[in-house]
Amino acid sequence: MSIVAFLKEAIPGEIKELINKGDLKGAEEAIKDMLTRTEDFFKRRRLEYELFKIYVLRNEYNLTYDEAFSKFREEIPDISESEFRELINERKVDCKNIDGEMRFFKFFIFNFFKLNKEWEKRRKKRRDEKREMARKKLYEQQDIIKKIAKTKDGYLMPIKFRVRHTISVKPGVVPDGEKLRIWIPVPRKCELQSNIRIVRYYPKRPYIAHEEALQRTAYFEVPMTEEGAKVWVEYEYTCKAFFKRVDPSKILPHDEDSDIYVKYTSEKPPHIVFTPRLEKLAKDIVGTEKNPYVKAKKIYEWIVKNVTYNLPYEYALYDNIPEFVATNLKGDCGMQALLFITLCRIVGVPARWQSSWYMNPISPSPHDWAQFYVEPYGWLYVDPSIGGGMPEDRKPFYFGNIDNFRMIANSDIMVQFDPPKVYFRSDPVDNQRGEVEWKGGNLYFDKWDYKIEILEYKIL
Repeated sequence: MSIVAFLKEAIPGEIKELINKGDLKGAEEAIKDMLTRTEDFFKRRRLEYELFKIYVLRNEYNLTYDEAFSKFREEIPDISESEFRELINERKVDCKNIDGEMRFFKFFIFNFFKLNKEWEKRRKKRRDEKREMARKKLYEQQDIIKKIAKTKDGYLMPIKFRVRHTISVKPGVVPDGEKLRIWIPVPRKCELQSNIRIVRYYPKRPYIAHEEALQRTAYFEVPMTEEGAKVWVEYEYTCKAFFKRVDPSKILPHDEDSDIYVKYTSEKPPHIVFTPRLEKLAKDIVGTEKNPYVKAKKIYEWIVKNVTYNLPYEYALYDNIPEFVATNLKGDCGMQALLFITLCRIVGVPARWQSSWYMNPISPSPHDWAQFYVEPYGWLYVDPSIGGGMPEDRKPFYFGNIDNFRMIANSDIMVQFDPPKVYFRSDPVDNQRGEVEWKGGNLYFDKWDYKIEILEYKIL
């Protein structure tokens, strides 16, 4: 279901006030009362969506005070409770009063150390060997790509992947025998990917969306059992890196009547919106620059310099993601990509979304990035969040180029699946983990688990 149309409906002020005060129970009761007196389709959908957001908010703030303090002491063993409370009072720890109880954001520790570097000296040092190996692997891959690119550029250095993606629905979340509808992201046909093949599946063959579907999925219908339910799909594909030498002096003006320009410089509410704040920021960044390539480069460099990587709430809780990032100067990979796309579109540079998984063979993870279009080079790649985490000499690689540790299932945001989902999506923007529902409604992420395994990794 698209959420764009009914999001134009305003939430009553009294509901907003209750939510802002942390009185989620009161807000739920007020919304349910309004639903008994409201027949308008769009108003009902907006109120129902607000109920869904309240459910999501509770899941995000899932730690009690004692649990949060205990986890924080694992990082800083000598911290006193008074120091911890002082951090709370200084709003350096992400917590809220929810229904009369202090609750903490599930990723508050990660974000705290990202934003408060001075505390690292007291942190218990833990060597994350897997993370170090993954970073080393990426550096090696970048260096090989650059070496090959000395003699040729464009799409190069293919890697064959074989991957299994599993979704396991927990026992008891719906009655036994009820039909579950499950969508798993699978590779879509695009310039980076080829030789895509669905190889195996369980418990039966799923329906596979068209190879160029903007958010491509494998769709299962399976019955719920006493033990829960499990589905998986294995696929193969080849991913290439992209490296391009661009001469800014050869960049041509855009044809503003072209389909690409019209589509990819347009707004797409609620997240790609040309708000006054974002318009001012875009113009401040690019100044009087006319060259589209240099405009995009200035935007990339501003983001990697000014935005700190942070783990956000689920995207369903944000009214406008780029506005949030520009205001707070923090956000994850998808939030930084959306800011880049929106700022580019504001200044007349076509830009679009790509996402699904970052397939570093040491440590695969969900990931989002972007593309921008310039003549005569076509679509180029940009990854602000990985670029921002690189040493200075490696940051430029992720403007215009990309590594071959990717799986692209999505080339747009907020796109309906094939077959369509009936209820609200757990992630209304993107699809990386998958989605599950039954006739009684959506099954949120807390009701099921997902796992992705790289079964084969071969440089061709």
